[in-house]
Amino acid sequence: MKGRVTLITGASRGIGRAIVLRAAAAGSDVALVGRDAEKMGEVAEQARATGVRSSVFIADMADGEAVEAAVERVRTEMGDVHHVVANAGITADQLTMRLKPEEWDRVIAVNLTGTFRLVRAALPTMVRARYGRIVAISSIAGLMGNPGQAAYASSKAGLIGFVKSIAKELGSRNVTANVVAPGLIETDMALALPEKRREEMTTHVPLGRMGRPEEVAGAVCFLLGEEASYITGAVLNVSGGLYM
Repeated sequence: MKGRVTLITGASRGIGRAIVLRAAAAGSDVALVGRDAEKMGEVAEQARATGVRSSVFIADMADGEAVEAAVERVRTEMGDVHHVVANAGITADQLTMRLKPEEWDRVIAVNLTGTFRLVRAALPTMVRARYGRIVAISSIAGLMGNPGQAAYASSKAGLIGFVKSIAKELGSRNVTANVVAPGLIETDMALALPEKRREEMTTHVPLGRMGRPEEVAGAVCFLLGEEASYITGAVLNVSGGLYM
């Protein structure tokens, strides 16, 4: 990964932050994209301490034009984007019959459409260079569904179909596209669940614990690295066995 430019969305906390720091430790310059400038700035400073370039770019993933503009700013300020990690995601947990259409639309806009706009903006230089790595952060909810998460699970399942499609489109250009599907990970989203619910879910994890963001980051950076150069269209399940 050394000498490459890796763009990570949702980079201010949790899994996104862990990916930024893991990529920086591997020698990649990192472009942080998200909405929280202050928190991303703190993460970017930590990344710079490893000796790589690290910059912050503000964009709401629900705003397609802003996402595309952010990719162009990264290209102008840091050079061609070699790796894209589509990590940004939101949820609107609610039983389907109570889920408001605008809540559904927002989740799909951020998690799925935003990823489409991001990847589409980054692809031209990858195709010309005949090199690129794309990793989308899905969820085991996209593989198995989850009560009260119809919008979230649909968006994450959509990511899998999207990535598999572009993997087939871009393989001849040496651009790989893969998915990492985390399970119950120690992030703000999971920690917002009632403690009793988290404990109940953990009992179904064969490894007996929640995962750490760094463990997801390790899987992502493996897929970005040369060791994974013959892997594309894969869904790497990082759930401690919660989904098999």
